[in-house]
Order: sequence, then structure tokens, then C-alpha cells
Amino acid sequence: MNTSTLIAPPALVRRAEQQDTKAIQALDSAHYIHPFTDHGDLATRGARVMTHADNIYVWDSEGKKVLDGMSGLWCVNAGYGRKELADAAYQQMMTLPFYNSFFQTTNVPAVQLAAKLAALAPKVGDRSFNHVFFSSSGSESNDTNVRMARRYWDLMGQPQRKVIISRHNAYHGSTMAGASLGGMSGMHAQGDLPIPNITHIEQPHHWENARAGETPAEFGVRAARWLEEKILAIGPDKVAAFIGEPVQGAGGVIIPPETYWPEIQRIVDKYGILLIADEVICAFGRLGHWFAYEKFGMKPDLVTFAKGVTSGYIPLGGVMVGNRVAEVLIEKGGEFNHGYTYSGHPVACAVALANLELMEREGLVDRVKNDTGPYLAQRFAELKDHPLVGEAETCGFVAGLVLVKDKVKRTMFDPDLAVGMICRGHCFRNGLIMRAVGDRMIIAPPLVMTRAQIDEMMGLIRLCLDATLDDLRSQGLLG
Repeated sequence: MNTSTLIAPPALVRRAEQQDTKAIQALDSAHYIHPFTDHGDLATRGARVMTHADNIYVWDSEGKKVLDGMSGLWCVNAGYGRKELADAAYQQMMTLPFYNSFFQTTNVPAVQLAAKLAALAPKVGDRSFNHVFFSSSGSESNDTNVRMARRYWDLMGQPQRKVIISRHNAYHGSTMAGASLGGMSGMHAQGDLPIPNITHIEQPHHWENARAGETPAEFGVRAARWLEEKILAIGPDKVAAFIGEPVQGAGGVIIPPETYWPEIQRIVDKYGILLIADEVICAFGRLGHWFAYEKFGMKPDLVTFAKGVTSGYIPLGGVMVGNRVAEVLIEKGGEFNHGYTYSGHPVACAVALANLELMEREGLVDRVKNDTGPYLAQRFAELKDHPLVGEAETCGFVAGLVLVKDKVKRTMFDPDLAVGMICRGHCFRNGLIMRAVGDRMIIAPPLVMTRAQIDEMMGLIRLCLDATLDDLRSQGLLG
């Protein structure tokens, strides 16, 4: 059957009631290979078809309204339906829709955005950020970090410094280098990853890795010293950089103890290695700061960004290049043989400028830091009284809870039961997008969310936890 005749072109239809869900699902199954998807399972269930959105809500093709507790994919910081961003894209498309940044060429939005980002990035200690390298995604940006870090050490006369250390359960993208930097075992199992000279230490997850009676502060220092142990095992003269998300996102919102990053900073300074802060999720207000390294007392040399820079409206990523690296690359480097067709894409940069202006005008970063972030923390902490919740913690506008079989004994469920997926199913059925990472349930809502909408979301979360509890009890899975 020719599935291409099943529906009209997408541009001709928009509202949920106009969509033929079965027809779209048939086309989807026939032609679209999704990221991170079991396509056999997807074909059986049929894809969920999202058709339109506004503020913090999305609607599917059946007309169901859903509160988006994940900001799309950690990125729709300014919320859906922002006409300012659409207008910026349109105006730039009608002016200069594309030109490349190769061959000693530039464009106005890229230059203006680079200057704006340099102004927003705070100086910490002797680190300042006056230079930006643009890409289209966080994955591309982290590939750039590998190239840039190794080029830096070549120019410094230490070409043997190639090893980059990361963490288990970290996520740094899905390209060959990005997936290698990440510590996801399922990704490493496909494609002979990681590539050479990338290695990993354990993550600073207090709930999972602390010793009996060990305080978060004590654990944070011990976890950071795993980096020093790895550096010494490899040889300090062979290590180029350490990369880490200030708060691990896709790994389940793993928030490190306050002692962790200062100790990491001490260690990288001691051995002279570069520090890369992957802020694809954490930057642009997500944690109540324009850049999260400021919050945690980090002094990174390279900062990865993407997602929230345009509120996800159009693809854009990049690397903030600290003065330590930039000065060497610019003064000693000659031609840096690296780049992308869409580096500094004028439309993407124009949308980013409009997005940052909108965020400043509406005070979204300060609102998360001083108002809605603390309120979310207060409300989310209330979930600790639920029988299924062993831990519930927040940092700005990210939050995670762990589902446990026995919170007193800290007994976890058998992973084969996929309790997190049971809970996620209840979330979708009840009009909430909440992500499951194993048995951790996580959220990262749009930064425009109000206190009243936080209350609405918390009511839905509790409803879904109760439904999950009822399911487990009825199946005799709680002992």
C-alpha cells in the first residue's frame, strides 16, 4: 500500500481534531526511524502524535491536553507558542536565510549572539569566556570539545595528553565521540564504544553509592577523589580533560553534594587538566543561573550549550571557549580543521537572540532562582511522605524521585519489573509528561511555569504515584 496518500501534507492541517491518528501512525511506522526507540514495540503500540502546544501544555491528535513536565526534551525554557521567536525566524529567513561561516565569512546574528553569550557568561576566578564556537546540537558540541581539547595540548607541546575522563551514567550526546564521553552502557554496547582514550569514573549519586552513615558532604569529597585515583592510574601527563554535567540530566537528575565540584576543581587544577562543563541541560536558567558553573563554584575551560539557548524552537548548540584555551588556539593554532555547515546559522542565531531577550525581559532566570524554583523544591519535597518515594530532590527547575519497594530498608524493585515505566504510563494517561530513568522519575518543566501550574503538576504526580502503588499492590509486588 502507498502510505504517502493516507494524509494531507502536514502544512495543511494543525489542530488536533483535524488529524487522522491511525493514518499518521501508519506513515510513521512505514518511514520514520525514531531516536532511542524499540521500533517493534512502537509499531505494536503506535506512536503518540503531538499536534500543537501552548505555554506549558501540548495536545495529541486525539485532543488530549498534557502538561509537559519535561520542556519537550529539557529545552522549551520559554514555553510554547512564543510569537517573538517565530517572528525572529521569519524576519531572518527573509533577510539572509543561510550563509556559511567558512572562508573568512560571517553573518550579523552569529556575531551578535557570540557577543551576547560572552556578556552572559560570568567570569569565575581567572576564567573568562569571550569566544564561542557554534554547532547545531549538544552532541556536535561535545565532539568539538574532544577536537579542541586535544588540539590545545598539541599546541602546548604535550600531544600525549589525549585521555578524557567522564562518568558512568553521564550523557554527552549520541555521536561517536559524544556517546563515548557519555557513560551509558546500553549505548556503549552498540557500535564498539567508547572510542580510544575515553574512560569513566563512578557518578556522585549519594543514594546509590554512599556508605552506611556517610553524609552527603563526606560522600561528595570521596566521589570527587575517584577522579584523582583515575588520573594517577592513567598518568597525569596523559590526561587532557575531565567532562561532567553540573547536574546529570538523562542519567536521572543526579544532583551532586555541595562538596563535589569544589573538590573536582581542586583536582583538575592540581594536575593542570582541562575542565569541561556540559551545560546542554543546565544552562539558560534551568538551575536559576545563566550558566550553572557559577552556581557550583566551577571554573571550566570549555562549556557545552544547546537546547535552552533557543528554547528548542530551532537547533543550535555551541561551546563557550575559556580564555585559557582560546588564547592558545588563536595565537598559536593556525587553521583549526573543524566545523559544520550550520555553524553560526543566521536563523538559529536570530532566534537565540530573541529568546535570550525574552528571558531577560520576563526575568525567567531570577524567577527560577528566587521564586518558582524554591516553591517547586518545597512542593516536591512533600512527595517524600509517599510510600513509593525513597528520595525526592530538586535543583532549580529539575527534579527527581526514586521509586522504592521499602523506603525504610532502602530496598529497590527488581529492575525487570520496570516500575518506572508503569508510573510513566499512568502519567501519560493522566495528562502529564514525566520521564522514567529506570526507577527514577524526573521532571524539567518550562521556566515560565507559575506557582499555580506547579500545584497542578504536583497534584498529577501524586495521582500517578497513587495509581502506580495500587498497581503494585494488586500484583502482590510490595511484599
